[in-house]
Amino acid sequence: MNSPNSLQETLSEPQAGCEVPTDHGALQAFDLAIARTEGFRVRPGQREMAAQIARHLGSSDALGAGKQIAVIQAGTGVGKSAAYLSTAIALALVQKKRLVVSTATVALQEQLMSKDLPAMAKVLDTPFEYALAKGRARYACKLKLQQLAAGAGLAEEDLLDEEDRSERPGHTQPFSTEQRDARQLSRAKLYANWRDRLDSGVWDGDKDQLPEQPEGAEWLPIAADRHGCAGRHCPVFRSCVYFQARSRLTQVQVIVANHDLVLASIGRNALPELDKAIWVFDEAHHLPGVALEQFSASMSLTALRWLDQLPKAMQDAADALAWPGTQDTSVMCAQIKAVLSDLARLCMDIGASRVTAAEPVLRFAHGVIPPALQEPLQQVQVQADALSAGLEDLAQRLKERAKDEPSSAQKLAVQYARLGRLASRLDAVTRTTAMLLAESAPPAAKWLSIGQAGGLVTLRLHASPLLPGDLLHQHLWQPMRQAVLTSASLTSCATFDYFLEEVGLLRSVGVATLSVHSPFDYAQQGTLEVVHTRADPKQVTAYTAELMLLMRQDLRQIRSGALVLFTSRQQMATVVAELPSDLRGLVLIQGQQSRARLLQIHQERVAAGQPSILFGLQSFGEGLDLPGALCETLLISKLPFASPSDPVWQARAEWMQRQGRDPFSELVVPATGLRLLQWTGRAIRSENDRARVICYDKRLVSTAFGRRMLSGLPNYALVKRSDVACVAPTDIQEGA
Repeated sequence: MNSPNSLQETLSEPQAGCEVPTDHGALQAFDLAIARTEGFRVRPGQREMAAQIARHLGSSDALGAGKQIAVIQAGTGVGKSAAYLSTAIALALVQKKRLVVSTATVALQEQLMSKDLPAMAKVLDTPFEYALAKGRARYACKLKLQQLAAGAGLAEEDLLDEEDRSERPGHTQPFSTEQRDARQLSRAKLYANWRDRLDSGVWDGDKDQLPEQPEGAEWLPIAADRHGCAGRHCPVFRSCVYFQARSRLTQVQVIVANHDLVLASIGRNALPELDKAIWVFDEAHHLPGVALEQFSASMSLTALRWLDQLPKAMQDAADALAWPGTQDTSVMCAQIKAVLSDLARLCMDIGASRVTAAEPVLRFAHGVIPPALQEPLQQVQVQADALSAGLEDLAQRLKERAKDEPSSAQKLAVQYARLGRLASRLDAVTRTTAMLLAESAPPAAKWLSIGQAGGLVTLRLHASPLLPGDLLHQHLWQPMRQAVLTSASLTSCATFDYFLEEVGLLRSVGVATLSVHSPFDYAQQGTLEVVHTRADPKQVTAYTAELMLLMRQDLRQIRSGALVLFTSRQQMATVVAELPSDLRGLVLIQGQQSRARLLQIHQERVAAGQPSILFGLQSFGEGLDLPGALCETLLISKLPFASPSDPVWQARAEWMQRQGRDPFSELVVPATGLRLLQWTGRAIRSENDRARVICYDKRLVSTAFGRRMLSGLPNYALVKRSDVACVAPTDIQEGA
């Protein structure tokens, strides 16, 4: 891979051949771990990574007022988890801090918990304990489970469940009375079974430990959540499975978490304080996307049944307190529902001629809400804020009464939990209206989405910040003092600059970057074939027709495992539809079965000496580990540009243009280059692998922006194919 150049790296990389100073024996811990682990051998790149962490996070500055953040791209095969675990654990133990390792995928969490950390615990001199941190929603609320197992509240949950279903594709029609009664009976039996398993100790309350994973509609009513949790005032607090799990985290030295949980837990005491721990963000290239998701907001304009339930829930809670309350919640909820319904009609009028099934989103240019929507949104904001204040006051009174009257705690906690799920919906309204009406620089992305489910129109309003780097800088990096950010793909177009800007570290003091090369010899182990098509990829119909003919020829050469990556579901479906029957029988398509089942079939076929071809989209372009024969051929249908219809990307490009900047060069190209690096990383996974990568997008070598992306890829032996000349235009049309 070409060597990245960025300002941080130029200033902070140690000179070649110089001994890297380390503190606290962290590098020695790495050497010890390698020496004591059977089958491990010293890899120069791995030790270089360990030395950077030991030097940068173990320096005296890190123990004083300075901030030390190491950003390390570690190519496939480096063994980055052993490098950062051994050094960071040693540093954390000697500094009397805890280590938090955050990942983006469940697969890596499982690898750390079942393989990497047990291995480290065996070989390091100083003992340590570790645990996996999960969000509240992965645990059952014992109080809710008890209530629903007894049949209490099932009718209300069914109504909310049906409302949620109406906003999802696949919903056909409302439940009949008979269907609803049958569902409630079935649910009560299911919850009773879970309650008994929990009470007997057979089950620990963790959703992931159930023998069969429940559907979302089954789990959501009993999931622990912040809004409905009375905490220490709950009568079953001492046996609460979530708080027991959180208590275990305080007793271990190493915590494995995920990016969503880390950002969602800021200020909530669920994880160590940001400045009191050492943090490792593996799969760090996901952080910007996670940040945007965490700080965005949306609300439904069509699923409003919860507003009919909220007044009764609040009145029942007030009655339990023998408290008259201070506001007419029935009137307020009716007013909010009426204005939201008016907003839905106005949005339908605005979007009727501008939103289609193919493009179901209407973005508001420059973050400016249409004048017709502003007054109704202001009314909703005022009313929802007032209702939220009343709900918060009522919830606080419930907790205080439960504390003062333990004999009533059970009844009051039930009321509190009942309010919680409704409170989360009200919270979505208050957050979304606030973001939609706020003026900021840069302006937030704001848009309307219109869909259809079961013959009914669904409408949602959305708002999202534009710059993930600003969010991460403010909420994460400002209080944090010691961190490692690592991944196999952090550079784009041979530089760290795009990633550093996206995570808010481009101009931060105390940031050091390092690119550690993969031990693989890409030039000898693989080829990158770039096909020169007649059609330009922008000519969708002609390009897809030509792609089908070329891909058909290449697929017939597959003798073992192959992976084909597409940029759109429509393009993938078109290619699949035109496959001849003999090839179609070899293809496994993302979405037609679970990912785990597809990979199992793929592995079984390849192990039996049969060809097997996986067809997938972006989520198959990273995270899939297909070593050896499982992926001897990787086919890339097109350069993986982000969808041009993405409202946040559109809004960001619009804002950059108003600043006199070039969003294509500054944003689109580096983002695509980073994604392409991830995609090509599926091909060679070990030092013995041999792979053929075929890219059908000629722009990779024929355009300046393509060559920028190419400069950031591993140095495969490059082959330019022009055999398309034998394909006549008439053949292309026939293939279409």
